[in-house]
Amino acid sequence: MPTTPRNATDATTLGESISTFEAEGYDGQFAAREGGLVMCFACRTESPAADVALDGLIRTEGASDPADMTAVAALTCPACGVRGTVSLHYGADASPEEAEVLRDLDDRRGATGTSTSEPARQ
Repeated sequence: MPTTPRNATDATTLGESISTFEAEGYDGQFAAREGGLVMCFACRTESPAADVALDGLIRTEGASDPADMTAVAALTCPACGVRGTVSLHYGADASPEEAEVLRDLDDRRGATGTSTSEPARQ
């Protein structure tokens, strides 16, 4: 699990952020769905975001455009246990689905000794 603070405010790309988590075993993929649901692509289960463990978070504000606010979240599926990532916009450009999922994720970073540098809540 991620153990270091994460905040990519330099030229770190979205792809590099995802690669960082993949190197730590988060190689599955998730997507935000309507109604505050998170879909796991491994088992196709849609779970309420409040039931999905947020294990790590890297914010990737654009170096050339600070308004390009995206977060890469490392998650664990409550149905099948797969670990993976989801990319979510936050702030003014976030869709209602992304904002609701980011707000509702079960933030377990502090409870397990993982990264606590970035709040999951908006």
